[in-house]
Amino acid sequence: MQLTTARFDAMPEDEAVALLLDCCSSRTWAHSVVAARPFGSRTVLLNAAAAAAGNLDGDELTDALAGHPRIGEHSEHAASRREQSAVATADADILDRLAAGNREYEERFGHVYLVRAAGRTAPELLEILERRLDNDPESEKAEMRAALAEITRLRLERIVIETAGSRA
Repeated sequence: MQLTTARFDAMPEDEAVALLLDCCSSRTWAHSVVAARPFGSRTVLLNAAAAAAGNLDGDELTDALAGHPRIGEHSEHAASRREQSAVATADADILDRLAAGNREYEERFGHVYLVRAAGRTAPELLEILERRLDNDPESEKAEMRAALAEITRLRLERIVIETAGSRA
């Protein structure tokens, strides 16, 4: 589904929340973005949504992370499958190293390794994972939050389109 910002601004609350939950699985996030309407422009909407995603904490952040599969694992979520498409064709060594790295990451940080997979190769995702395993918990939390905001923004960009003659 694609729609304009004007259409999103005018949607019934429950429909807008449902649409946003495809971008980020935190109900708190979806409700806060919907409550901030009207946005009037795609840029304002995208920036507000990314900022709200980057500010999630506690259970809200746990809810958001729950919507993301491990890198290299199959997902029922179409966006995740699309974003991780390069991993689907990776060789067995890369997949094994990603699986081991995912386990190590979750043991170290207590949550799924979250990274923008869209546009990246499996070796790139592995390299980022291995680098991030050296992060201290606060540095990693900042990287994870930035990744969440970036993924959320990219997913929303696919849904909310610009209309001819409008500004972003």
